[in-house]
Amino acid sequence: MQAIALRLAPNQDLKEELDALVHRHQLNAACILTCVGSLTQATLRLANQPDGTTYTGHFEILSLTGVMGVQGSHYHMAIADSEGQTLGGHLLEGCRIYTTAEIVIGVFPDLMFDRQHCPESGYPELVVRNQTASSKAASNNG
Repeated sequence: MQAIALRLAPNQDLKEELDALVHRHQLNAACILTCVGSLTQATLRLANQPDGTTYTGHFEILSLTGVMGVQGSHYHMAIADSEGQTLGGHLLEGCRIYTTAEIVIGVFPDLMFDRQHCPESGYPELVVRNQTASSKAASNNG
């Protein structure tokens, strides 16, 4: 595993920046190892809801987790307000950094995260492929 560490600055959009990083580095398989920071706006899709909800105020990022790849990424986040009330859901664009977001990403060079439609869930779901085995098979056939 390799690591990428970064800091996002005030007013940057958390999801937009993560997705841009995936494409800039052409990450085939990665995950969020840790994230601490704060937001002035959070947009989350709550469990079993069709659309996102935007919250405005000051929030601490308690947890950000996700799998990342050029074929698609999937993130969940938990935040707390100034009274310690906690809220979590599926990360959407519209999460604005307040002071910082300090993020460490793990990169798996031998894997490929793909997304394929799952008839059971109705969503594009994760399919993990081993890049090393695929590369060896391709070179053996060539």
